[in-house]
Amino acid sequence: MLDLPSDSFHIDQKSVIPVAMRYWEIYLRDQGRSDFTIKAFLGDLKLLQKFLPTDAIVGSITTNDLNRFIAWLENGRGRGISCTPKSLSRRVTTIKSFFRWLASHGRISVDPAEPIVQHTVISPLPEVLTPGEEVKVLKAAKSLCDSENDDSRPYVLLKLLLETGIKKSECLNIKLSHIFTGESEKYLFVRYPDLKDRNKERKISLSDDWVNAYQKYLSQYHPEDTVFPWSPRRLEYILEDVGKAAGLDKHLSFSMCRWNSALNDVGKGIEMDTIRQKLGISKIQWREIKLKLQKLLR
Repeated sequence: MLDLPSDSFHIDQKSVIPVAMRYWEIYLRDQGRSDFTIKAFLGDLKLLQKFLPTDAIVGSITTNDLNRFIAWLENGRGRGISCTPKSLSRRVTTIKSFFRWLASHGRISVDPAEPIVQHTVISPLPEVLTPGEEVKVLKAAKSLCDSENDDSRPYVLLKLLLETGIKKSECLNIKLSHIFTGESEKYLFVRYPDLKDRNKERKISLSDDWVNAYQKYLSQYHPEDTVFPWSPRRLEYILEDVGKAAGLDKHLSFSMCRWNSALNDVGKGIEMDTIRQKLGISKIQWREIKLKLQKLLR
């Protein structure tokens, strides 16, 4: 069990929500949560504070209170302010996390949020390339590489995304030193500058075909530090141009390539947890991703 801040003995069942919130914020920061996540969580608790009586103490809040709060959110907070399914799901997560934190450290005797049913939201299925469309975009990118203009960027970028499934931010952060092209082993080392993201770092194998195209790319563009020294929008334009050259009606993007990479691995019979690790996704995030992959394969 993780410890509370050293002076958290001031929190008990008679504490009001704002006081408990201050210590929970410290705890969340100690756990490496992002500023965006913390701001969202605290905003959710401020809504709960607004809904409950001004003098409500954490030890007096019941499951019925929380269910009424959720119904209040669903019904527009008395002002017709709609709560999207995704926002409602996060707010339920917030109250469950907050009261579980209090109960697990003995600050309240019973967790009133434990019986609350989580409102799981699964976003729509992503748009992906069919096997035939994937062949077409690769062929189009390859033709740009072999044409009179001789531009190796489109093929190197597209092929890398489809092989590795990396995100746009990860692609932009690739350094020359992260690409290993030895005789016995060829791989991309996905690295993160921030210590809190080190658990996402991983090695992903690279094909001989990509490495050969990459060597041509190096001799053509001579990057000095970052493999793709262009803006995110410029790289997006490159993918869009490939899609247009292939006669694609869909919008070829980083996200689409990432999904297709995962689908290709599933089709090869690679174990699901191996795919999860290759994508750098947590086990919690993987639940929804795995479900979507299974639906896309039907």
